[in-house]
Amino acid sequence: MTEKFKNMETAVIHAGYDAKQHLGSLATPIFQTSTFTFDSAEQGEKRFAGEEEGFIYSRLGNPTVNALQERIAELEGAEAGLAFASGMAAVSAVLVALTKGGDHILCSQGVYGCTFGFLELLNEKYQITHDFCAMETAEQMEQLIRPETTCIYVETPINPTMKLIDLELVARVAKKHDIPVVVDNTFSSPYLQQPLQAGCDIVLHSATKYIGGHGDVIAGLAAGTKEMMHTIAMTTLKDVGGVISPFDAWLLLRGMKTLPVRMDRHCENAEYIVEQLKKHPAVKCVFYPGDQAGKDFAIMEKQMRKGGGLISFEIHGSKQQAQKLLNDLSFIKIAVSLGDAETLIQHPATMTHSGIPEQTRKQMGISDELIRLSVGLEAKQDIWEDLQQALDQLEEAETPVQSHHQ
Repeated sequence: MTEKFKNMETAVIHAGYDAKQHLGSLATPIFQTSTFTFDSAEQGEKRFAGEEEGFIYSRLGNPTVNALQERIAELEGAEAGLAFASGMAAVSAVLVALTKGGDHILCSQGVYGCTFGFLELLNEKYQITHDFCAMETAEQMEQLIRPETTCIYVETPINPTMKLIDLELVARVAKKHDIPVVVDNTFSSPYLQQPLQAGCDIVLHSATKYIGGHGDVIAGLAAGTKEMMHTIAMTTLKDVGGVISPFDAWLLLRGMKTLPVRMDRHCENAEYIVEQLKKHPAVKCVFYPGDQAGKDFAIMEKQMRKGGGLISFEIHGSKQQAQKLLNDLSFIKIAVSLGDAETLIQHPATMTHSGIPEQTRKQMGISDELIRLSVGLEAKQDIWEDLQQALDQLEEAETPVQSHHQ
C-alpha cells in the first residue's frame, strides 16, 4: 500500500480511478471502443512514436483497462500492472518475455495443469527446458539452477496439493544468481499474500478466481516493476495479443471492491470445514495452509494473512469412490474453477491436472483419491451438511472394503 492508501480495504475500492476525471461517475466507465481518434495527423505520429501520452487502439491501452492495471499494482505493492484475456495469457506472456530458445525455467513442485502444458510446449518448440523442485532448501534449488536458468516460477499454495513455498527463501537464492522470480498468487489473492514484499519480482493472477469472485469473467493480471511490465506490454501482450476487453476489466474492478470481505468469509468457512473433515472416518488426510497441525503452517504465518478458501483432501478409496462423492453432493457444484460465491468441488487427477502424465502427477502428490474443494460464501453449516451426507454414503458403502485394506 502507498501513503495514499495505507489499507487494502480502501485501495480495492479507490485505487486507479478518479471520478472527477470522468464527469463524476461513481462507477468506472466502460470505454467499449476498439480505437481512439487523433486531433491531427501530427498527434497520431507523436503517439505512435511514444512522444505523447494518449490512447491509440484498445489492444495497446484503454482507460477502463488502465484503471484495473493501476489497481492491481496498488494491491500488490508493485510499480505497474498489466491485464490479460485469461490467467494463461498472463502466464504465457510473462514466461515468453523472460526466456529465449535454449533457456531453462526452475519450477515449484507442482503447477496448474495448463501451466504444465505450456512449459511442455516451450520445450517442444523452442527447447526451453524446465525442472520441478521442492524448494524446501536453498541446496535443492542450487542443484537445479543452471547458467541458462532465466526464470524461477512458483505457485504457492501449489495447485492442488496446497503445499507452501517459502518465498523469502526462493527470492534469496534467486537474487544470488540474478534470476527473476515469478509467483502465481491466484490461490491467495493480494489480500492474503503479497509476493513482491517477500522479494519476488513478478506476481501473476488468474483474475477469473478470487479477484473477479463471481464466476462471470475470464481474465489474468500481472504486476511488477515499470520496466518489466512495459517490456511485456510492448512485446508479448501487444504482439501475441492476449488482451482483456474493457467490459471484462470493468467486471474485475467491480468484483475487487468486495475482495477483503469475501476473502475473510472464504477463510472463516474453510477453517470450519477443515476441522469437520479431519474428524470424518471416510477422510484419509486434509491439506490446508491454515491447519496448525500442517507442516507448512510456519510458512503460512510468515507470508500469508490467513489460510485461504481452498482445501484439498484424500478419501479412503479409489478414483471411482472420489467420483461417487462428487456425484452424491446436493448443492455443492462440480466445477473446476475456484474463488466464486458458490462452493465448488473437483477431482484434479481427471480434471484440472489430467493432462499431466500419471507418473509426474503422482510425484506432484496428486493421487486418484485427492479432491479439491473451493469453499464458497454460503453458511458454513450448510456446506458441511452437504459434504457430510456424501461422505457418510461413501463410508457406508466402503466399510467392508476399508477394513479389508487395513
